[in-house]
Amino acid sequence: MKASAVLHKPLITVKNGTVAILQQELFEIRYNSTMNQTIEMGAINTLKIERETDPGLFLQSAEGEEILLPNAYVTSDMHIGSTVDVFVYTDSEDRPVATTQKPLALRGEFGFFEVVDTTPFGAFVNWGLPKDLFVPRTKQKTPFKIGEKRLLHVDVDKQTNRLIGVEKVQNYLTQAPKTLALNDKVTALVFAVTPLGYKVIVDNKYEGLIYKNEVFEPIKTGDLKSAYIKQRRNDGKLDISLQRIGKTADDDAQRLLNTLQEHGGMMPYNYKSDAQEIQKVFHLSKKSYKRALTELQKNKSIDIKDTGIYLKG
Repeated sequence: MKASAVLHKPLITVKNGTVAILQQELFEIRYNSTMNQTIEMGAINTLKIERETDPGLFLQSAEGEEILLPNAYVTSDMHIGSTVDVFVYTDSEDRPVATTQKPLALRGEFGFFEVVDTTPFGAFVNWGLPKDLFVPRTKQKTPFKIGEKRLLHVDVDKQTNRLIGVEKVQNYLTQAPKTLALNDKVTALVFAVTPLGYKVIVDNKYEGLIYKNEVFEPIKTGDLKSAYIKQRRNDGKLDISLQRIGKTADDDAQRLLNTLQEHGGMMPYNYKSDAQEIQKVFHLSKKSYKRALTELQKNKSIDIKDTGIYLKG
């Protein structure tokens, strides 16, 4: 529900039967986001600031549900009647509460979380909020150990309505739809390394693979990458690329030029530079790098010498 409001705050005095308006302030409050109809656990909610109390601000959904935003998260630019984006979870006493902090993953998303404590009933992981995320023992593949990082899916326990972590992530992955097209942009969370390459979770829904021989930049388990659809396989899984398929020499030339500018216009590389070093520095294959050098030299953007690449002008 889009909303906008204009609040007039006139300060009026009456003197000798005459009304004198000393000052009138015009406040415009524009709601740039769509207010939540109801309050959603584990999600970012856009709610209206309804009233101020000693513990904090009470926020309200379009249907009138209320939740507390504790004073620790209240700022001077929050006003009655305006909206605020908050994350909703349960506090240490299992009461629904709002916070302006954002966790590492929302409900329905995957993430890598560090184990900070273990109990006979489960484990707790750090997910960026004051209250750690609980992972029940029944939702773990193997017992957790403090200091480990585990791939988890954030979900709501249907019995307690509390947010929990679930390690059995395959239950949350589905086959990719056939409507996905070449070079559709996606996010890819790296969760495992295989001899072929890097297994990824695509857009928090599908499983995919980035082939090792197509990676020209640092990558490790836990990384969240912007990527592109390469193809959908018959099993419903995806082949993913970190570069657009069919990119041109101009794309690689621009990448090289940007890197050169970031390093002050000179870098100690040329046509004879080591292929692995090229991949590490420019995130390009040796073939693409040489093609980009030739393109930039042809455009008279650079000089190439034994001592390195020099930006002209």
